[in-house]
Amino acid sequence: MAVQERTGRSTGSPRPESPVPAAPRREASAAGTEAGFGASQAGRLLAVLRVATGLIFLWAFLDKMFALGWATPSGRGWIEGGSPTAGFLGSVSVGPFESLFNSWAGAAWTDWLFMLGLLALGLTLVLGVALWPVAIAGAVMLAFMWAAVWPPGRFLSDGSPSGSTNPLVDYHVVYAAVMFVLASTRAGDTWGLGRLWARIAPVERFPWLR
Repeated sequence: MAVQERTGRSTGSPRPESPVPAAPRREASAAGTEAGFGASQAGRLLAVLRVATGLIFLWAFLDKMFALGWATPSGRGWIEGGSPTAGFLGSVSVGPFESLFNSWAGAAWTDWLFMLGLLALGLTLVLGVALWPVAIAGAVMLAFMWAAVWPPGRFLSDGSPSGSTNPLVDYHVVYAAVMFVLASTRAGDTWGLGRLWARIAPVERFPWLR
């Protein structure tokens, strides 16, 4: 009997294995899919933001170059002999740099730097290349424009209201912040030439050029 009992116990039906929970794997897969979708969606949104910001600067360049009749009246384009900085810098009448900007208004070197800056910012942002150099150079350019507008000033030099609604943050600051966000997130890799740009030898050697 003892042998039979031992044999019965040893040859009895094996315990069923614990089922492997499938739910966590499904949840992990769903979470991964959701994360991937979120990343791709963010990349597309950043690409739209990049192109939209680039078109702002590119349009400003084209309007001032060819006097398309929006910010630049017809017949006063740079290609027709007009100055893209004379009107803006010549009308600066607020802030500690008023006389300095007035003296720069209409100068050939000022016109060239301003127009080349607009063109470079517009093209590189639209194409999605050199976003870090663009962010740095763009921030410098926008800082000068911010100083010319001088949002902290509530009154112009003649005592009239300046029209400023915020003493610190205006669209110049926002544009600069956007460019640094685009550079740090490699927004040129989506719907742009960022990946091809990164394979160029100088860019591989100096990643900050990306």
